[in-house]
Amino acid sequence: MKMAFILFDQMTTLDLVGFFDAVTRMRILNAMDHVQWDFCSNKEEIKDDRGLTLKIEHVSPDLSEYDLIFIPGGFSTRQLRYDSAFISWIQTAREVEYKVSVCTGALILGAAGFLEGKRATTNPSAYELLAPYCSEVVKGRFIRDGNIFTGGGVSASIDLGLYLVESLTGKEIAREIQEQMHYPYYNSPL
Repeated sequence: MKMAFILFDQMTTLDLVGFFDAVTRMRILNAMDHVQWDFCSNKEEIKDDRGLTLKIEHVSPDLSEYDLIFIPGGFSTRQLRYDSAFISWIQTAREVEYKVSVCTGALILGAAGFLEGKRATTNPSAYELLAPYCSEVVKGRFIRDGNIFTGGGVSASIDLGLYLVESLTGKEIAREIQEQMHYPYYNSPL
């Protein structure tokens, strides 16, 4: 499982880190073969919504090389969804098996055309913005429609990460990761 974590200016870092922590533990536990990941952006350095600067090693890679893309949210997604160069880069993930977002990262998945005919969720403050991109906005913590996984507001990233792990590996691995994270709030829908 090769994952691309998509980073951009003014993203909300907790959207990324909660999901990242849960899913990358699959490698620690040898829960899946060849679990690896890259941090990707369309530029060499980004600054999150609180001023944290991150250096990016993988600038505008062809996203079709990955098995999963993950897009966090942040207020900047409201404008970024209209950035044709950025969205064209995201569209290189058209054939990627798993597409995942947390919070308003769903707006980017939507702008790239990946939510067409799908049910999805996002931060409650952006339900109306998401509606034109999908068949139904679900008011929930996380939702799966086929191989599209979307999560609600910021802390939902942990739940979504555990849900993805459970979907890929089973309840036992998800529960073990949940215990390692000392995160008592995830309730399996499976």
